[in-house]
Formats: sequence, C-alpha cells, structure tokens
Amino acid sequence: MKKAFFFLLFFLIVVWAQAQLGKIPAEVTDAFVARYPHATHVEWRNKLHVYEAHFKLNSYIITASFSSKGEWEGSERELEFNQLPGEVVDGFSKSKYADREKKTAYEVQVLGKPLQYRINVQKSGIQKKNLYFDANGKLLKESIVL
Repeated sequence: MKKAFFFLLFFLIVVWAQAQLGKIPAEVTDAFVARYPHATHVEWRNKLHVYEAHFKLNSYIITASFSSKGEWEGSERELEFNQLPGEVVDGFSKSKYADREKKTAYEVQVLGKPLQYRINVQKSGIQKKNLYFDANGKLLKESIVL
C-alpha cells in the first residue's frame, strides 16, 4: 500500500511539473499579440531559456523568440529562394556554394543586429550548410547542419 501511495504521489508531482513547464507566461503571450496581432496558427515551444512562437502571418511561416519577460529577441521568416533580395541572390550565385541544392531560405532578424538572410544548402545527404548573408549579398558566415 505504501508503494502505491508513493508511486501515485510521484506521478502527480511529475504531471504537475510538466504542466508548469508547458505554461507560457502572460508577459510573453501579451508581447506576442502586441507585435503580431494578425498571426494565425500559433504554436508555442518552451525552449527553457526562451519561448518560441511558430505561426503564419500574411501567408509567411514565421518563428519568433521571446524572453520569459516578454522581450522580443528575434524572428525568422521563411522565404522562397526567389523572394530573397536580388543582392542576396547575386551574392549566393557568386559564392563557392552556388552549385549546391538550395533547401530553405529565411530572413533573420535578431535584436540589436542587422538583418541577415540564411540559405540552407545541400551537396549530398550528409553535406548540409547554413549560409548567412547580409542585405548587400556578402557571405558573413557558414555553419554545418547536423
């Protein structure tokens, strides 16, 4: 009987803890609604140090990050390659990665930093990279995608 009681108590504590982790603070949801009042299909993810909202806005898929205090930290807007600025497309076509398959493209805004564009390219099933360009089409950095 004691084992059953302690098991039930442990189970209730785990369920309560998960429910607490799943809650999005009102400061965060209020900040989101203020910044993106026309967003639809909103889904939240708790990343422990930041809250991410995935949503649609004007036919774009966007991910926005907020601190636990409701401060906007950044966002990424998914784009088609042909929606990238001409300078970015030109910069990509002049890069050593121009022959790689383009998988996804994003407009990346980070608080306090200039606008960037990320293009995910793939040479083979295991050779994937993220390429970061500034608005002028200059390749800023590249990172391996695991």
